[in-house]
Amino acid sequence: MTKSTSLWRQFDYILLAGALILTFFGVLMIRSATLGAIDPDLISRVADQLRFAILGFVVLLALAALDYRLLAGVHTWLYLIMIGLLFLVTLFGVEGDGGAKSWLNLGIRIQPSEIAKLIIIITLAVFLARNYERVGEIPVIIRSLIHIGIPALLIFIQPDLGMTIVFAVLWIVMIWASGLRLKHIAIGLLALVIAAPVAVPVAWSQMEGYQRQRILSFIAPESDRDAYYNILQARISIGSGGLTGKGYAQGPQNTGRFLRVRHTDFIFSVISEEFGFVGGVVTIALLGAVIWRILRGARRASDPLGALICYGVAAFIFFQTFVSIGMNLSLMPVTGLTLPFISSGGTSLLSTLAGIGLAESVIMRGRKTA
Repeated sequence: MTKSTSLWRQFDYILLAGALILTFFGVLMIRSATLGAIDPDLISRVADQLRFAILGFVVLLALAALDYRLLAGVHTWLYLIMIGLLFLVTLFGVEGDGGAKSWLNLGIRIQPSEIAKLIIIITLAVFLARNYERVGEIPVIIRSLIHIGIPALLIFIQPDLGMTIVFAVLWIVMIWASGLRLKHIAIGLLALVIAAPVAVPVAWSQMEGYQRQRILSFIAPESDRDAYYNILQARISIGSGGLTGKGYAQGPQNTGRFLRVRHTDFIFSVISEEFGFVGGVVTIALLGAVIWRILRGARRASDPLGALICYGVAAFIFFQTFVSIGMNLSLMPVTGLTLPFISSGGTSLLSTLAGIGLAESVIMRGRKTA
């Protein structure tokens, strides 16, 4: 048996199956959410998602075949490419549906912040793995903050608050996973509380009007009737689905166009209306299974670098799932974060599948026993 054959025997086919099912289900839900649309952008959503899905699975298999440890040798170049792409957005960014200039038009529209999300997992994992024994030292913590803070700032000024928060979550999860002690986390939280009176007004002043309104409408829903309308329609959609739903492409909230941005921000409401409580729970369970298999890969990883990559991938899938579903249930403010695998968004789907490929690379080269 060759070494290559032995590696593929370690491939996590359960994780791959979960990603396949969720991606295919996402395409079906985007079709339902855009059925009968006359807007050319909406009409093309299903075809675009299919193209990115095919490309995404090719990238997934390619990254799985690539030894993730080789990426450590080019992490500086990856970081520079990421900063370059994000800087290009500040100069030539194209405005998207949510109002942020987060896209580049290179013949096809790409969202560099989604690519950056994956690159920062690799580069931060390399940095933390190389400083594994010194992660509790203040200089190392500060350097890790600078490492992630530069791209996070470039994303914030697009402005994309949701993805900026994802970067913050990645830093917290990965530095905790690398061994940061609880007392240091407590000191960091205390520092944030102390800095809040200055930091919050500064951050608030840099937000766009629609971002402030999203937060205000979450705190006081009826302060903006237009924003509240969609939040209310999302709740109605979820509630009207009952136990088993109204059937695929049969939900009146969806087909009647009462629910806006139903193919992106509020796609979970479409799922719940058409497949009911059962469909919502199954969707969450599938996403949970994917996260669990990635965390299992982190536990079986052969080195800190592999474990940290898996923790980073699991962290962004979990956080985006939590926020996206929370938005639909009125438990979280609307941030524009996609529901992984399912929401319409080619670059988002591509980065998620690439993340699965990185996790598979770690799993294939991990310990053979738990």
